[in-house]
Amino acid sequence: MRIGIDARKILNPHKGELIGVGHYTYQLIRHLLENDNENEYVIFFDASVRQKDIRKFTRRNVKIVFYPFSDYKKYLPGAYNEILASAVLSRENLDILHVTSTEVRIPVTYRGRVVLTVHDLGVLKIPENYKKITQLQAKTIKRFMIKKANHIIAVSNTIANDVINIYNKAPNMIDVVYSGLDKRFFAESKFCNGKNISKKFGITKKYILFLGTIEPSKNITRLLHAFSIFKESRVKKSRRELCDYQMLIAGKPGWLANDIKHMVKDLQLARDVKFSGYVIGDELVPIFKNAEFFVLPSLYEGFGTTILEAFATGTPAIVTNAGSAPEIAGDAAKLVNPIDTKEIAQAMIEFANDENIRDDFRQKGLRRAHDFDWKKTAKETLDIYKKVVA
Repeated sequence: MRIGIDARKILNPHKGELIGVGHYTYQLIRHLLENDNENEYVIFFDASVRQKDIRKFTRRNVKIVFYPFSDYKKYLPGAYNEILASAVLSRENLDILHVTSTEVRIPVTYRGRVVLTVHDLGVLKIPENYKKITQLQAKTIKRFMIKKANHIIAVSNTIANDVINIYNKAPNMIDVVYSGLDKRFFAESKFCNGKNISKKFGITKKYILFLGTIEPSKNITRLLHAFSIFKESRVKKSRRELCDYQMLIAGKPGWLANDIKHMVKDLQLARDVKFSGYVIGDELVPIFKNAEFFVLPSLYEGFGTTILEAFATGTPAIVTNAGSAPEIAGDAAKLVNPIDTKEIAQAMIEFANDENIRDDFRQKGLRRAHDFDWKKTAKETLDIYKKVVA
């Protein structure tokens, strides 16, 4: 087979595209190439990508193709996509093209077989938590891509059911393939010194970790209210004026992120809540390992990679019962109703008060994390390619 993969989401970390879909695309390609020497791969990048960034993809059975230029969204959004992109794709004579995100649009005129990965439909499930322009784009690009795809890869059963219910896609045109987990989260890191993390992010006490984009869908406003309740309980318990915990909110700023920071001041939590900004690379493992526990109260999760990252690093987790989170977490995390602030607070209080509860979830999480493997993801994805081509 001659397999094309659109990799334009991988190598733009300044846009935050090394996380989420970018990370999925990178890991999928990496493991496909490591384990498949029989098929040919054509990997498509923007023209702006540096040659040194693509050396890791160099193989005997790999061809790298660059789109003519990278600023097409700014200058020629329609004409470029329909004329130049169609020409680039068509001349490669692909047996199948894998588009790894519903945010990446392929030409209407492209007639080849298309496999599409769907990661998240939160913008359609909880639209009030997204900008109007984002809602509009979702209604057009996502719908077009899902309708055009010959086959859908859903990263969870939740996503598969949402695709069926929202877009009336036939169930036999959808397969669920779980994403994997980067092995580095299981390993001890030389950067795991808690003092270094604490110094960098202004942490002076034990801390509770949230990791994700700072935006309304992550439900951080209710998390802050829950932390305020939690703080009050700790002060009463210790009969001190100050809480013995802080909260570290880690992740890149998204829509309405400034409102979250204003809310921290309004709740008089400025001393207790710290923001790290975008965290990548060697900081990720220690930021998990040194946390007392992790909280993810999202209003919707398409997959929930950070849940698995917490599990692999031995960090007890409290997670939402919305979207795919219960499916991914299993019994290895404490599930809470993301709408119920008191329930979130009570779970945090229980985790802080009882080391046995934390240890129990820590052990369950470590076992659960081993179920998600990129090699398995790549194998199941390759089987789908073969099925669709056949």
